[in-house]
Amino acid sequence: MIGLRVMRLLRVRTIVLAPLVVFALFYLSLVIFLLLDDKTVAPLSGQPARHETVAIFGASGTAGDGILKAALANTDIDEIHVITRRTTPRIEAGIASGKVKMTLHLDYLDYAAIHEQITGADAVYWAIGTSSVGVDAETYGKIHVDFPVRFVKEWLTVSENEDISFHYISSSDISADSRMMWAREKVRAENTLFEVAAGSKLRVIAYRPDYIGPTKEEAHTGQKLLYWFFAPVGAAVRATQIGQAMLEVTARGSEFGNGDRLGTRSIIRYSDAYQRRRGAAAGASFAGD
Repeated sequence: MIGLRVMRLLRVRTIVLAPLVVFALFYLSLVIFLLLDDKTVAPLSGQPARHETVAIFGASGTAGDGILKAALANTDIDEIHVITRRTTPRIEAGIASGKVKMTLHLDYLDYAAIHEQITGADAVYWAIGTSSVGVDAETYGKIHVDFPVRFVKEWLTVSENEDISFHYISSSDISADSRMMWAREKVRAENTLFEVAAGSKLRVIAYRPDYIGPTKEEAHTGQKLLYWFFAPVGAAVRATQIGQAMLEVTARGSEFGNGDRLGTRSIIRYSDAYQRRRGAAAGASFAGD
């Protein structure tokens, strides 16, 4: 009897532990692969493209907060126009510094009231979005497709600059054939934005991150744990890294064309390139954020 119980116990342990061991080995192999797969971005050649004036939409959210943090630390940027529904401590700090000009805006299908804020913008960083949980397809499409498309069309008619770029936060693992509504809508947003900009002075670049970790100031314990789990296998970025990657892509100008897409690993690489370009002192202040 004792022998049978021991055998059963060992069998149960094997059934329970085997999947965990397989998962651990798979996870470790991904970590090692990423460590060995070092594809460092080549340094920027020449002077950075113009981006003294930028606009950020959605700075009160997780990704937008990270973009704003990166932009505030960038000494090449003189003026940041924040278009938002509400303010945040970081927006208020930016206003106090004199670098941020905030405009409270509620109707994202009508941009006539903010022409003054966007006519001189060299780049626009778009971080407006919502979870698909509990949101119907029409509302989700309105927020993720109609809002940015309407803005891009309006911006093209009023922009005074010869070369402008629009940086759109999309999502990873999306497809026009996906069974998930949100994934189809994100693809529709990308393709529509690319079509609107085609043949114009505007370049639209889409960013497809996996998990987005908030800035250190905003992250709670659960978000920190998720980031620490996904980051070693290249499936997570900090919101600030997205901002740094956007700034680096903006600075590289025509190196990126309309319709280019950056996944998580590319976002990390261009964030790293940004930190190296900004120098050791600036890089130290961004490290780990």
